[in-house]
Amino acid sequence: MGSVQAIRPFQLTDRFGRVVNYLRVSITDRCDFRCVYCMAEDMTFLPRKQILSLEEIQFICEAFVGLGVNKIRVTGGEPLVRNGALDLLRNIGAIPGLNELVLTSNGSHLADMAGDLRAAGVKRINISLDTLDPVKFKALTRTGELGQVLAGIEAARSAGFERIKLNAVVMKDRNHAEVGDLVQFAADRGLDISFIEEMPLGKVDQHRRGDSYYPSEAIRADLRPRFKLEAIADSTGGPSAYFRVAGSTSRVGFISPLSANFCAACNRVRLTAEGRLLLCLGNEHSVDLKAVVREHPGDLAVLQQAIVAAMRIKPEKHEFNIHEQPVILRHMSATGG
Repeated sequence: MGSVQAIRPFQLTDRFGRVVNYLRVSITDRCDFRCVYCMAEDMTFLPRKQILSLEEIQFICEAFVGLGVNKIRVTGGEPLVRNGALDLLRNIGAIPGLNELVLTSNGSHLADMAGDLRAAGVKRINISLDTLDPVKFKALTRTGELGQVLAGIEAARSAGFERIKLNAVVMKDRNHAEVGDLVQFAADRGLDISFIEEMPLGKVDQHRRGDSYYPSEAIRADLRPRFKLEAIADSTGGPSAYFRVAGSTSRVGFISPLSANFCAACNRVRLTAEGRLLLCLGNEHSVDLKAVVREHPGDLAVLQQAIVAAMRIKPEKHEFNIHEQPVILRHMSATGG
């Protein structure tokens, strides 16, 4: 008898041979914070009719999973401010073939929702935390309360997520002196933490990005006198380069879009709240999937054909320059994390 050859699962591949198996989905551009590196203080958000419905988001997610995507991260804005977010997460988590549903949040609603999110199938959660100083926290978020976020972190710890990671955007003379305290906070609680170089997306009105830029290598140098960081090969599918905090289960990651370009290993695309399939964080190459799903409602084949065709325009890399006015005028809140 001849051997039966196994059928290989479909892989969504771009023109550079990179396999795309990770989709980041913004379900809203709205947020209850106004973080200085993310958006302007007086933001104009999209009208409701311009954003995808929950059903459209779920349908697009199903199409991606059918094309081999096995990890979906739900983001915003702040995803938990959208009505119906919990039901949407539950429905996405139930898509056959999806291995991992994860969430990025500012933590403001986790005190009330962490348990329900875990029950809905969210495996891991990332929580933004740029400072442990309540006064600085208010200044950086403009509207946020540190105590509310800390309560959300504790609720997430109690809910039993497989992993919780803190995200801190580091800015010179704003919060760079706190990186050691943030690592200690994470290590004391068995959490991971990633430090992120500020990205030049959208115009901001409270600082010059070139002046506030603080590279990952400077953060590592600041941490050396206090912590021994051991290089490890761990990956969560994102761009972080991870190190283990010696004597701890916690990991410290560095996301370095300016000082250490990670595009060669890019495995992700983003769906914006208005339905644009964004092929690169730092470029405007995109395809309007909202138009596809509204012109061909329920037609999975047409939608998947559009997604496969979009891989041909995924660029090789981004070209950020922290010292110039941003070429990309969309804010991070409109990008999907």
